Amino acid sequence: MIKVKTLKLNDFIIGADKLTILAGPCAIESKDILFKTAEYLKKITSELQINFVFKSSYDKANRSSISSYRGLGIEKGLELLSEVKKEFQVPIVTDIHNPNEAENAAEVADIIQIPAFLCRQTDLLVAAAKTGKIVNIKKGQFLAPAQMKSIANKVVESGNDKIIITDRGVTFGYNNLVSDMRTIPIIHEMGYPIIFDATHSVQLPGGCGDSSSGERKFVQVLAKAAVAAGANGLFFEVHPTPDCALCDGANMIDFAQAKEVFKICNDIFNLVK
Repeated sequence: MIKVKTLKLNDFIIGADKLTILAGPCAIESKDILFKTAEYLKKITSELQINFVFKSSYDKANRSSISSYRGLGIEKGLELLSEVKKEFQVPIVTDIHNPNEAENAAEVADIIQIPAFLCRQTDLLVAAAKTGKIVNIKKGQFLAPAQMKSIANKVVESGNDKIIITDRGVTFGYNNLVSDMRTIPIIHEMGYPIIFDATHSVQLPGGCGDSSSGERKFVQVLAKAAVAAGANGLFFEVHPTPDCALCDGANMIDFAQAKEVFKICNDIFNLVK
């Protein structure tokens, strides 16, 4: 039997007998949107008894265009994430893009996230590891699942074995991603819990030329498949009005869609468990 490492975070355990969901807006747009989303997601995950980690980015450095919205920046962004953490008593996950961001981000974030396109950057992984926080490594769209072992080892050999791997699909031709559910048992064989990113997996990178597009209608399909295949958790980008969002709107889900998919996936998780 494969033994997957479990990770304690606040009052719950990732990789154990409850579904874990990382969710929130793509990038921080305003305090109002951040607080509305956190309040709603905390409410429904509490009702469903799901482990919840709030996610949002203070900076989205990997954009299709130089004019694309990136966020409020590290100083203001972390300030708002700190307020969310205090107000709603939820752990925080946010991503870093440079090694010198790690220490500041770790003052607020409970999980330091490594973006998919940067997952091989040794200095970034080492800096994240040295914070002592849980490190969530998003698998690059250009990598086979088995390649994540050597990437995770960079964190382990830097003195931190608190690792989560998140899958977000793999590049398939131009402007398209596909999800291979074999990734889930492959990551489990390495001993790590795996999160499936259901909203980025329906993204169409560069699908609009100078911006990405997405196929929101497939979010629930892929999320259900991942949980049925044994994923320990799910990642969703959620926004009150996704079509008005400043980034990744085409693949984000709204509050009603979040409630529906959370419940269905939690039911599947409990059945599989």
